[in-house]
Amino acid sequence: MNWFRQLAALIGFNLRTLPARRGSSAAAIFGVAGVVAVLVGVLSIGEGFRHVMIAAGSPDTAIVLRGGADSEMTSVLSRDDVEIVRNDPRVARGADGKLLASPELFVLVDLPKRSTNTEANVPMRGVREEAFAVRPEIKIVEGKMFAWGTNEVIVGRSAQTQFKSTEVGTEMQFGQTRWKVVGIFEGKGGIAESEVWADAAVLAPAYHRGSSYQTVLVRLASAGSFQQFKDTLTSDPRTNLKIERETDYYAAQSRTMRLLVTGLAFIVCSLMGLGAIFGALNTMYTAVSARSRDIATLEALGFGGGAVMISVMAEALVLALLGGIIGSLGAYLAFDGYRSATMNWQTFSQVAFAFQVTPALMFGAIIYALFIGIVGGFFPAIRAARIPVALALRER
Repeated sequence: MNWFRQLAALIGFNLRTLPARRGSSAAAIFGVAGVVAVLVGVLSIGEGFRHVMIAAGSPDTAIVLRGGADSEMTSVLSRDDVEIVRNDPRVARGADGKLLASPELFVLVDLPKRSTNTEANVPMRGVREEAFAVRPEIKIVEGKMFAWGTNEVIVGRSAQTQFKSTEVGTEMQFGQTRWKVVGIFEGKGGIAESEVWADAAVLAPAYHRGSSYQTVLVRLASAGSFQQFKDTLTSDPRTNLKIERETDYYAAQSRTMRLLVTGLAFIVCSLMGLGAIFGALNTMYTAVSARSRDIATLEALGFGGGAVMISVMAEALVLALLGGIIGSLGAYLAFDGYRSATMNWQTFSQVAFAFQVTPALMFGAIIYALFIGIVGGFFPAIRAARIPVALALRER
């Protein structure tokens, strides 16, 4: 019990003397804060991208591709393939009795970015009426729905904020065909908001697609029927299909970006973290040197070396914790909700998304800050515990 009293007294003494060392303490705090802010900011890119890819996904929705295809870009389904999928008994029906299976075209068009005016590949999706029943989250929020059989299009909200020529009333020209933007839609922040939608019957001849499609998005009667639906169609000798849950498909699509971002964050923040550790070491060594007589006096009065060591570590952890909190809050204010667009490496198309600074990211970054504090305070703490009492007391 006496040892714990000693430890509490030493920690309190160290913390009360921080204002006297405000310069070195502030340098350590903001050094850690900078590392944490960069870590959270970079990782929020991957988190925002992942959220967009899976936001509107549903476990009772399946996506059907050609066998061997890893994305919509490399998939081609014939009209016969589509009909076989649609006629499976596990496909759900809407309130009007129509099958909830949406055959869709997928092409890439060039649109200039608002920020840089450089051309970017933007997904353009050809849909039929079933698309809106399979994706009930799609809502027109500005303008109107395109008229079937015309060269009218609707644009996702995220695409509209990132790319030019996407306002209601503007016209876009791709090849020999002009398309008029008549509406803006939202879809719970999902990947569909990065796309331009048109009538598949009009888009197909414009891109010489004949009667083929890239995918079929299917709403199943129940999430539990997915495996039977998949097994039946993939074993059918008339077809060569690949079937995944919509959530799994888009989670896999986001994996490359997340690995890239995580790797970048690891490299950058490892180097910055090393600098912050040296900064913490310098701060704590300076603090120990400045208080060597005080520490020696306390030890002469009976305070143990172990309590001295832990008190110095506690001071380093407090500085690191303050830096972690400041850095994570700064990253939240600076990055959360910031909108950008990047490449989906599976389809080579642009995906518009918002950075997401989540509580989990902030908590993980604070843990990283505490790690910096532990490493930065360890050796100075050992030195403090080993200061010869007689030598230290003679110092002026």
